[in-house]
Amino acid sequence: MSALLSARGLDKRFGAVVAADNVSIDIAVGEHISLIGSNGAGKTTFVNMITGYLKPDRGQILLEGSDITALGPREITQRGVARSFQIPQLCAEMSMLDNMIVAAACGDGALSFWKPAHTSGKVDRARALLDRFGLGGHASRRVAELPGGVRKLLDIAMALTHHPKILLLDEPTSGVSAEEKFPMMDTVTAALGSESVTVLFVEHDMDIVTRYASRVVAFYSGRILADGVPAQVLADGEVRRHVTGTAD
Repeated sequence: MSALLSARGLDKRFGAVVAADNVSIDIAVGEHISLIGSNGAGKTTFVNMITGYLKPDRGQILLEGSDITALGPREITQRGVARSFQIPQLCAEMSMLDNMIVAAACGDGALSFWKPAHTSGKVDRARALLDRFGLGGHASRRVAELPGGVRKLLDIAMALTHHPKILLLDEPTSGVSAEEKFPMMDTVTAALGSESVTVLFVEHDMDIVTRYASRVVAFYSGRILADGVPAQVLADGEVRRHVTGTAD
């Protein structure tokens, strides 16, 4: 079976800094992949190249066999690649529901002065997603009034409004308390499962990685250091030395 997303020989440099060094990976439909690595290892650069925020100096990115390397972020989003951010990108003075509807309109390219954003289809989809994330009771509240964990969930829900094929999450549990992180990820996992979306998530918490990833890709100095099931990758000597800091 062909890959949903493929990266082929991606290189990216910022002056003397090597952010991506011949990065190649195939991602199959339905995988939940965690990207791990220390700060500056190349994880975010990889995500930014996939989503069109950065262009590789060399290499190719394919989505369902079609080359998306040169496309911009909006075109890539419209083709089915969505993302959330470590710091949620929200309109604080708008309601939760309005944030969802704007995200839906932007995702399908329909946001325009001349076109209404509040169509019945978009409102129904937004409310259904909020319910799925346990946020339906907050739909009319201003985002500025919401706690950080709820904002994180909203940001992820917004990324799903246009039915993406693949979703990239940037440190979904950062800033979330130890007591909240597992319930939050349980909610996210259940919601994503009902959407049948392939997931890549950047994460530093190895407890989260072990529990929620079906596959782990470890980055170091811009290259892929290891790729496999969580137990295999986290036991790798190079990963323990350079990523998790648990080498004997």
